[in-house]
Amino acid sequence: MKKILGTAAVMLLSLSVFAQNEISYNVSFPNAIHHEAEISMQIPNVPAGTLKVRMSRSSPGRYATHEFGKNVYNLKAFDGNGKVLVLNQSAGDVYEIPNPGKSVKITYTLFGNWIDGTYAGFDETHAHMNIPATFAFPIGLDERARLVKFNYNDKQNWKVATQLKPMGNETYYAPSFQYFMDSPIEIANYKTASWEVKNKDGKMQTIHLISHSNDEQKTVDNYANMLKKMVDEHYAVWGEFPTYDYGNYYFLHDVYPDNAGDGMEHRNSTSIVQRTPKIEGYESNLLGTFSHEYFHSWNVERLRPKTLEPFNFNHSNISNELWLAEGFTQYYGSLLLTRAGFKTVDNAAQTFNGLANAVLNSPGAKNYSPIQSSRYAVFADAGVAIDQTNKGNIFLSYYTYGAATALALDLRLRSEFKLSLDDYMRALWKAYGKPEIAYTVSDLEKTLAALTKNPAFAADFFKRYIYGTEKNDYAKLLLNAGFVLRKANPGKAYTGITRLTVENGKVTLPQTTIGTPAYNAGLDVDNVLLTIDGVEIKDQAALTKLTEAHKPGDVVEVTYSYRGEAKSTKLTFAENPTLEVVSIEKTGGSLTKEMQNFRDNWLNSQVKTK
Repeated sequence: MKKILGTAAVMLLSLSVFAQNEISYNVSFPNAIHHEAEISMQIPNVPAGTLKVRMSRSSPGRYATHEFGKNVYNLKAFDGNGKVLVLNQSAGDVYEIPNPGKSVKITYTLFGNWIDGTYAGFDETHAHMNIPATFAFPIGLDERARLVKFNYNDKQNWKVATQLKPMGNETYYAPSFQYFMDSPIEIANYKTASWEVKNKDGKMQTIHLISHSNDEQKTVDNYANMLKKMVDEHYAVWGEFPTYDYGNYYFLHDVYPDNAGDGMEHRNSTSIVQRTPKIEGYESNLLGTFSHEYFHSWNVERLRPKTLEPFNFNHSNISNELWLAEGFTQYYGSLLLTRAGFKTVDNAAQTFNGLANAVLNSPGAKNYSPIQSSRYAVFADAGVAIDQTNKGNIFLSYYTYGAATALALDLRLRSEFKLSLDDYMRALWKAYGKPEIAYTVSDLEKTLAALTKNPAFAADFFKRYIYGTEKNDYAKLLLNAGFVLRKANPGKAYTGITRLTVENGKVTLPQTTIGTPAYNAGLDVDNVLLTIDGVEIKDQAALTKLTEAHKPGDVVEVTYSYRGEAKSTKLTFAENPTLEVVSIEKTGGSLTKEMQNFRDNWLNSQVKTK
C-alpha cells in the first residue's frame, strides 16, 4: 500500500512539474477578414536572466531561410501581475526582456495571407497555419511541452485538423518544441474521409483526408478511395507503416485557385495546397503531390539525414543528402502512381524523359555533383532574392538530380544484382529509419555495399555519381525495360534560346546556358535581339522559323544591342541535344519477353493480393 501511494505521489508531482513548465498559446481571429490573428504566449517558471523570444527563420521541409518575423507587430510583454515589461527588439525577429520575473505573457498580432505549406493565412473561410510562420518561442526552452488553444466560436462550422494531440476544450498538445514546430494546423469547415490500415505488427492506424475545398462529400470519399490505392503501393515498398504518433496520419488538403500552392511533409501529416477550383475533375492531376509527400513520412521524417537533425530554426540547415531525401522521394512519388494504375507506361516514359534530359543536358549536372546540388538548397528552396543569380548554369534541382540518380540505381540493381531500389529503401529503413538514427552519406554507401554484397560496386557508384559528376548509361539501362533513349530532333539546328521576352517592341534574351550556341556566341541576358542572318526577329515564332531553315554547323551573323550599344557576333548552330524516351514498340522495335518481364516487375503493382 505504501508503494502504491508512493507511485501516485510521484505521478502527481510529475504532473505538477509539467503544469509549471509547459508553454501555452492562445489564438483567436477577431479580424480574420483582414488576415490577422491575435496570439498570446504564456511562459511560466522563466529562468533567471534576460529572456529572449523570437520568430523562426526556417521551417521543417524547407531548406532556405524565410523571414517569418516580418508579419509580427504589436508585440508586448507582461509579467505575472499584468504589468508591462521592458522589451528590446535586438533583431528583426528577436525580442529581449531584461527583467522578466518568474512568469511572462507575450501578445502579438500576426498577419497571414499566403496559403501554402510554408506560411500562414487567415480569412473568413479558414485559418491555415504552418507553425514556424505563426508562433513565437522562447530561446533555450525547447524541451518544454506546448499547449495551444483556439478560440473561433464566431466562425461558422470551423473545426481543427492537426497531428497535435487533442486535449479537449479546443486545446492541443505537443511534447516538445521540435514536435510543435512540425505540426501544421488547418481550421475550417472542411470535409473528411478516413480509413484504417493494419501495420505489419497487426496494430491499426487511421489515415485522414481533410479537404477544405468546394466539393461534395461524395467527391472527397471517392478521392480517399484513390488515395487508399496509392497508400497501399507505398506500404509495399517499405514493408510496414511508420508508427504514427497517436495512431493517426493526416492529409491536410486546401484547394482553391488563389492559393499559392505547395506540398510540405511533416511527421504524421502533410500540408497539401493546390490551385484548382476543386478536387472534382482534377483528381489525377492532384495525386502527384500526395504521393511525394506521403513517401516523406518514411523518407525524411524518420529516415533522416544527420544534417537536418535537429532542425535549426535560427537559420537554414545545409544538407549533403537532399538528392536522396527529396530526389528519391520525387522518383517514387511518380513511380508509385504508375504502380497504382493512375499513370500509364507512356506517362512513365515521359517522366524518365524529363529526368534523362535534365541530368544529361544541364550544366548544373554536368559540372556539379548531387551533393553540391543538395548544398545549394539553402539558396534555391523558395529562397527569396531580388538579384539575378547564375542558377541556370550551376544548379540542377536536387529533386530532379536525385530522381535521375534513383532511376539509374534502381535499374542497375535490377539488371546487375536481381535486386531493386525497393530493397535498398527497406534496408535503409531497417538500419536508420525505423530506429530513427540519423544517417550520413557514408552510411548510405555502407548500406548499399551490404545489400549488394559488393562493396566495390557501392564505392564506385558513390565516387562517380554521388560525390562526382559522371553519369550512368541511361540508354543501356532503360533498354532493359524496353525503353529507347534517343535524340528527339536528330539533325535539327539549335540555338539554345528557348524563351524570348517581347515588350514594347523589344525582343530580349534570357540568361543563356553554358555550352549552347547562344552562350558560345557571347549572347546573354538582357541583350536586345535584332536580326539573325539578316532576318528581323520579332518573337519566338520568328526565331523558330529561322532556326528550322538552317542545319547544324551553319554560321550566321547576329545583331543585337546591349545598354543601347549596337553589337554583332557569329553564331554556329549545333544539333538539338534534346532527348526523348519512348517504348521500343513505338520505334518499330521488338519488345522481348525479357524486356516485358523487367518492365512489369518494375512498373506494375507490388501490392500482394490475399
